[in-house]
Amino acid sequence: MTETPSLAFTEIDLDSIASAEGRVAVFISPSGKLDQTARRVNRLTRGALERFAESKAFAKLREGEARDLAWPTGLAAEALQVVKLDRRPDGEEARKAGIAIGRAARGKSVLVLAGNIRGIEDLALGALLRAYDFTDHRSKKDDDAGDDGASPGSLTFMCSKPEEAEAAAADVPALAQGVFFTRDLVNAPSNVLTTTAFADTLKALSKLGAKVTVLEEDKLEKLGMRALLGVGQGSESPSKVVVIEWNGGGKGERPFALVGKGVVFDTGGISLKPAGGMEDMTMDMGGAGVVAGVMKALALRKAKANVVGLVGLVENMPDGRAQRPGDVVTSMKGDTIEVINTDAEGRLVLCDVIWYAQETYDPVGMVDLATLTGAIIIGLGHENAGVFSNDDNLCEAFLAAARAEGEGAWRMPLGDGYDKQLKSRIADMKNVGGRPAGSITAAQFLKRFVKDETPWIHLDIAGVASLKTEGPHAPKGATGWGVLALNRLIADRFETGS
Repeated sequence: MTETPSLAFTEIDLDSIASAEGRVAVFISPSGKLDQTARRVNRLTRGALERFAESKAFAKLREGEARDLAWPTGLAAEALQVVKLDRRPDGEEARKAGIAIGRAARGKSVLVLAGNIRGIEDLALGALLRAYDFTDHRSKKDDDAGDDGASPGSLTFMCSKPEEAEAAAADVPALAQGVFFTRDLVNAPSNVLTTTAFADTLKALSKLGAKVTVLEEDKLEKLGMRALLGVGQGSESPSKVVVIEWNGGGKGERPFALVGKGVVFDTGGISLKPAGGMEDMTMDMGGAGVVAGVMKALALRKAKANVVGLVGLVENMPDGRAQRPGDVVTSMKGDTIEVINTDAEGRLVLCDVIWYAQETYDPVGMVDLATLTGAIIIGLGHENAGVFSNDDNLCEAFLAAARAEGEGAWRMPLGDGYDKQLKSRIADMKNVGGRPAGSITAAQFLKRFVKDETPWIHLDIAGVASLKTEGPHAPKGATGWGVLALNRLIADRFETGS
């Protein structure tokens, strides 16, 4: 798995700046004011920093943006990165500045001259998140990468109060590792991340103190999860449900549940997708990837909460045994479903796992995540995930967490009127309701498997799980969207003492 750069905090030592190797990052306020570390850099570079602060290039930079001065005179470093940032930035600006540092790091050692800047934890998180680079399947490493071409590098923050900064950033490495875990899973090709390999990867979370249980097909059959099993019956890869329990809260306290769609590859089944773009369906397990990342972050930071993560792992393939359009399957709940379109398979996976989560754990609340519909991309693009909920309080708490973490989320409607589209002539319901309001009818389908007393959120992350362009704090590819917001939701609402 991709490693995060090492993170350290050290006291201000002006004499050590000149000999620092790798990269040096220095901050200048929008007014052009230099702090003591910047003044030392300016003296070492014979006034280059001050000249840049007075230039049009610096004036054009937005707050949080940066510019490199290559091979600066007077420094051993190969590059001096000048970051435009106020000494008291808000969290968004600080994280943006950190992202600029992480983007340029490329596996090298970076000395960040933070001085007395506030919000170093946001700087550090931004830098760690943007330092991600998925290289598992490259035979040749980038020549511009770190010293050995494979090291994740290091970030050292030279600041006025290193002990306070380290305490404030105590959870940052855990959050970054959780996001990296999600990104690695979502970026992995499907011939590598099979259902079995996915389950084996999740088993490793037991080393962090989580309890991991894998439910195999025979167990799923006994439980009556025939909606889920129907999706995977055309694949050579066995269907599985993996349950990850983190019991960091009070003994006997009901857990909060996270449920993820884990379709490791989606051809559409007999309702075959067009060939163009089908390679992107390696990311159709994005919901399960987010659940895995959150659970890893919670375990690493020893969260004082009881949380259970459940992921349904299947592969949707066309085969002589594959599910057909027109088939009728019976869910664990007992409802019958007419399968109109085998490419609407995610909801068939989720409905059984959602029901199992409630029957087994009686959760205090539940969030499911899925790359569920193309319709949500038509509605919201790649800026926001679709948020559907039966509970205003839980929904508002999540939306607040998402805003705080800069992860776009937009609440979408639910309503009984949409249920009409799901009526079936021969079964209790159809698995699709036609083109109109496709993401809403998908959520209405899932809502039928949520008990009235269970506060619930459905997150359709089809537009945000993986991007063709650089994201806010990620390179092209998997974003890790949702790990930070869900971690914050759990910390704010469900941890002991919160």
